[in-house]
Amino acid sequence: MKVMKRLTSIGLTLSVALSLAACSSVPEQSAPTTNAPQTDPASPAAEKVKLVYARGKDSTESTKKLVEAFQSAHPNIEVEIREMPSDTGQSHDQYVTMFSAQSSEIDVFDLDVIWPAEFAQAGYLLPLDRLIEQDGIDTSKYIKGAMDAGNFGGQQWTMPKFIDAGLLFYRKDLVKEPPKTWDDLIAQAKATKGQGGTKFGYLMQAKQYEGLVCNFVEFISSYGGKILDEQGNVAINNPATIKGLNKMIEVVQSDFVPSNITTFMETESHTAFLEGQSAFIRNWPYQFALAQDQAQSKIVDKVAIAPLPAGDAGSAAALGGWMGGINKFTKHPKEAWEFLKFMTGAEGQKISAVHGGLAPTLLPVYEDAEVQKASPLFANKDFVEGVSAAVSRPTTPIYPKISEVIQIEVSKALAGQQSAEQAVKNMETKMNELMKK
Repeated sequence: MKVMKRLTSIGLTLSVALSLAACSSVPEQSAPTTNAPQTDPASPAAEKVKLVYARGKDSTESTKKLVEAFQSAHPNIEVEIREMPSDTGQSHDQYVTMFSAQSSEIDVFDLDVIWPAEFAQAGYLLPLDRLIEQDGIDTSKYIKGAMDAGNFGGQQWTMPKFIDAGLLFYRKDLVKEPPKTWDDLIAQAKATKGQGGTKFGYLMQAKQYEGLVCNFVEFISSYGGKILDEQGNVAINNPATIKGLNKMIEVVQSDFVPSNITTFMETESHTAFLEGQSAFIRNWPYQFALAQDQAQSKIVDKVAIAPLPAGDAGSAAALGGWMGGINKFTKHPKEAWEFLKFMTGAEGQKISAVHGGLAPTLLPVYEDAEVQKASPLFANKDFVEGVSAAVSRPTTPIYPKISEVIQIEVSKALAGQQSAEQAVKNMETKMNELMKK
């Protein structure tokens, strides 16, 4: 577990608990060839090209504004936004179905940080090394962990869009001091339930999907638990993991969370928080921007940020984020690269930060005055340095299978169908079986 540096300007400390699995080699692929026009995409003489960009649901205006800015700079390239399911697991499966059939129906798409190794090994992604080199992109200016998440077999397959880290958001009109530990949170959540028109004390993501894994990682890591060790071996069956899962069960089965909390993903949890239904919520950095949006938030200027509560081993946050990649089977690789380069470059990441509350992966963007104004985190050097030192969740090709095991067994434990001890034992057995295949 890596512990974040002190967030001095807003009095926070944020830590991350992560492990990076070793990646096996993948056969080297040649750089992309294309019959696309060699004229400047912005030239009036260039052929009109339409790209399809696939991404999950965006509750902000950032994607729309980003596409508009790109099209303004590249009038001969039209970008259609295709909305994928909010459930990352469903998005993953739809992509696999398309790409395994060598479909060219989408050109550029977003990937969870846990997907690049799998997609690269399967041959779904266009390698980017030659494109990065020919355009002189300085990858050292990006957060290293974010770039590393898209590197597999010695090649770069994706460019990092934004970084996520789990945070605790709270109503500063209802809470004097944010909770330091999970037991503090439980006490405060009980005390604030019903105050200021609230219905609940705490909101999180507990549906059986990837977000559940992130919450699980945060609970167990705060108590010193882990899923894999440094060598990539299964290490989940230990007292600390069991203790963390028991604390998660205690929270989920409490009367201060919605009775249907196991159906909540990000959308359901952030919507309830914006409507003023809870004093606390665990969510990603984008939550702050939504809370300040007068068009959809009833709690404007009432929200503050803190690290997630600590367990025996301290505060822990699962680091996530999203990457941008190009479909290997696109018919417009040159134009697709222009869009990906813009989206993950300085202007695109600024738009995503200011209008979407998304934490940049390109370090110079944090120096922009408008970006710093968008979130107190973005203006804090200690936060930026802490995130810069973090690494992503494992990018092993079998991560989706490991994640599925966690989702199933943790969901059963949260539903009271099995104990934490049994859930952890089951996960250990099933993960070891996967490792042998």
